[in-house]
Amino acid sequence: MDPLQLCIAWYLVFVFSTVFHEFAHAFAGYRFGDHTALRHGLVTLNPVPHIQRSPLGMVVVPLLSFIGTQFGWMIGWASTPYDPYWAHRYPKQAALMGLAGPAANLILVIVAGILVHIGISAGIFIAPEKINFTTVVEATSDGLPKAAAVLVSILFTLNVLLCVFNLIPVTPLDGTALMEFILKGNTLHNYRALMAHPTIRAFGIFIAWTVMDFIYGPLHLLALNALYIWRGTTYG
Repeated sequence: MDPLQLCIAWYLVFVFSTVFHEFAHAFAGYRFGDHTALRHGLVTLNPVPHIQRSPLGMVVVPLLSFIGTQFGWMIGWASTPYDPYWAHRYPKQAALMGLAGPAANLILVIVAGILVHIGISAGIFIAPEKINFTTVVEATSDGLPKAAAVLVSILFTLNVLLCVFNLIPVTPLDGTALMEFILKGNTLHNYRALMAHPTIRAFGIFIAWTVMDFIYGPLHLLALNALYIWRGTTYG
């Protein structure tokens, strides 16, 4: 694919994956009794309300990140509002709402993996000799199969990235919700206080990206090897 086609492919998958992530937050909040996202029209898979709410994170940053990484990958963000008073009254339900986003990305990783194996079984795809962000699987011919291979590869890679990144337990990421089920008593209270500290809130994303430099490569490789373990293919 040329850079423009690759950009379009990345953006389509980015929008779909991000909207699915935010929809999961909004839907979970609605089911647990917080109708804030519903009132904002965000309990939907229609990308328009999500883009209108976060145009910088859904349009500008993804395109700039794609260019800035020399057409390597794309990242951005969106957001789903919630009622902080509801979250304070129902911390476990709020935590489940927070974890719904990464769970949605994990579902898309699994869907991409299923599509990879369906394509291989149908003779449309083959396991690649070398892997990268846009080559999780290769097509056996040009045209539509090749475009499908790129889209499925991006779907797999991007959603591994989104799932892992959002589960890092620093504010404002969804991984803080995970601690509600792991920590107890004073430890949980102290963790909440730490996450509320202005310094952590200001530099949480920077901290998370620093952590990602160390963990994403090995976790992406682990996911790829798990994807192909049934076929006896391993990558190192």
